[in-house]
Amino acid sequence: MGSIRPSEKTRVREELLDRFMIVRNTTGKICKPLSHEDFVICSTEDTSPPKWHLAHTTWFFENFILVRNKRGYEPFKPEFHFLFNSYYRRAGSYLPKAKRGIISRPTIDEVFQYRQIVTEAVYNFMSSINDTEFEKISKVFEIGINHEEQHQELLLMDIKRNLFENPIRPHYQNNSPLTPSYMGSEAQWLNVASGLARIGVEKSSRDFSFDNEKDAHSHWIESCMISSHLVTNDEYLAFIDEGGYENPLLWLSDGWDFKEKEKWQHPLYWEKEGQAWWTMTLSGMSPLDLAAPVSHISYYEAQAFAHWRGCRLPTEYEWESAALTEHNYSLFLEDGELEPLPPDDDHDFYSQMHGTLWEWTQSAYLPYPRYEKFQHGLAEYNEKFMCNQFVLRGGSCLTPRKHYRPTYRNFYYPHMRWQYSGIRLAKDLA
Repeated sequence: MGSIRPSEKTRVREELLDRFMIVRNTTGKICKPLSHEDFVICSTEDTSPPKWHLAHTTWFFENFILVRNKRGYEPFKPEFHFLFNSYYRRAGSYLPKAKRGIISRPTIDEVFQYRQIVTEAVYNFMSSINDTEFEKISKVFEIGINHEEQHQELLLMDIKRNLFENPIRPHYQNNSPLTPSYMGSEAQWLNVASGLARIGVEKSSRDFSFDNEKDAHSHWIESCMISSHLVTNDEYLAFIDEGGYENPLLWLSDGWDFKEKEKWQHPLYWEKEGQAWWTMTLSGMSPLDLAAPVSHISYYEAQAFAHWRGCRLPTEYEWESAALTEHNYSLFLEDGELEPLPPDDDHDFYSQMHGTLWEWTQSAYLPYPRYEKFQHGLAEYNEKFMCNQFVLRGGSCLTPRKHYRPTYRNFYYPHMRWQYSGIRLAKDLA
C-alpha cells in the first residue's frame, strides 16, 4: 500500500479496524446460545470444542500481531501458546488435535477474559502505530480477520456435530420458524462453452484473497453442461431407494471401503422413523424437506450419486467459469437460517451457486501456477494441506457473506461430511 494516498490509508485502516471488531463480536454472538458444558465437548476427531475455537482465534492475533510486533508485550498466559496453537510447527509445540476435548482448564470464563483483553490490545495497538508500521502488519491483520471468519463457520459446524451425538438431540437455537418449501423453477442443463477461462486472483490485486487463490491463470475448458440447480433431498432419496449404497460399481474403491467401515446408508444427520425421514438441524430434529438441497455429503457419496445419474462432478475450473455468470447470491451466515433451504427463482442462470452449500468438485486441491505461500510466519496456512484433498466451491449458509468470493477454494478430505457440502452435477457434451 505504499502508493496509497494518506486519506486512503486512513480509510483502509478504519475499515479493517471496524471489520476486526465486527468479526470478534460476531464470534461472541454465535456462542450466546451455548451453556458452559457445551464449550468443552468434542465429539469426533474432526471437530474441536467451541472453547478451543474462541481461544485459538485469539491466540492467532496475540501471537502474530502483538507478540511479534508490540515492543514489551507480555502474553496473557504463556501456556496458552501450547494449548491454542493449531498446527504452526514453526511457532512451537502444540497440543495434538485429538486432545483438545480433554482440557477443562482454562475455564470458559477465563477464555472470554482472554478474548476481551487481546481484542482491546490489538485494537489499541493497530490504531496507534504509524502508517509505515501499519502497512507492514496490515496483511497479517487482515489474514487474522479472515481466519476468524473461517472459524465462525467451523464453530457452527462443530456445535451441530457435537449436539448430534447427544441422544436427546438438543437445540442450538429455538427460534427458527419452519420455512415452507419454495416452488422454484426446475433444474436445467446449461452449456459452458469451450475455451480459455481466466481462473483465480491476480497477484497484483489489492483485494484480499488467500494464497491458494493466486496466481490468476488461463485454463482450457472443454464444452460441457452444468446443472442450474443443486441436487435435492428428493433426488438423493431415489439414489438410496434404488440401492445406491449397495452397488459397488458406482463407488470409488476408497469410497466403498470407507462406506463399509463406517456403515453409511444415507447422508450424515438423516434418521428414519417408520417411513418418514428426519434430519438434524441447529434447531433440533426436523422432517426432511424433499425440496431442499441434499447436504452433509462426502466426496465419495457425491461421486457415487453422479455416477448413478450418468453424470460427473464439475471441475473447479468449470465451476468458476460458470459461477462468474451468476450475479445473485443465496444464503449466508448473516441471513440467520443456518440450514439450506429449497431454491427460489432469484437467480440469473445457476440457483444457489453463491451461498447455501459448498459444492464438491472433482478437482484435487493443488497449488495454482506461480503459487506463493503467505509470509510473515504464515507459510503453513495453506500449502501443507495440498495433498489428498478435494476442492469445494460456492460458500454455505454458515459462511460470512464478506468472507466469500467466487474464487474462494475450500478443501476437505473425501470422506468428510460434517461440513455443509452438496452436489451440483456436470456432464460432457457428446
